[in-house]
Amino acid sequence: MMPGEKIKNSRELEFVVFCIENVAAKLGVDAERVYQAFTEKSDILNGYIVPEYEVLHTQSREYIVNDLLTVMKERGVEV
Repeated sequence: MMPGEKIKNSRELEFVVFCIENVAAKLGVDAERVYQAFTEKSDILNGYIVPEYEVLHTQSREYIVNDLLTVMKERGVEV
């Protein structure tokens, strides 16, 4: 497994916030719970969202949210 990458700039930070807020909206839960799922319960934030930023941020919101839900399911991460 690749070591996690840190957020490098404001564009990546805004994208991470976008991902968290939209997954939270889709699941009907608080964004804080999604953040914890992506950071404390898994390495989805630094191990997937940030490294894949260049590809992911060009996709539609629906694609991004569904992709992240798939990653959560594959890794057994629940909010």
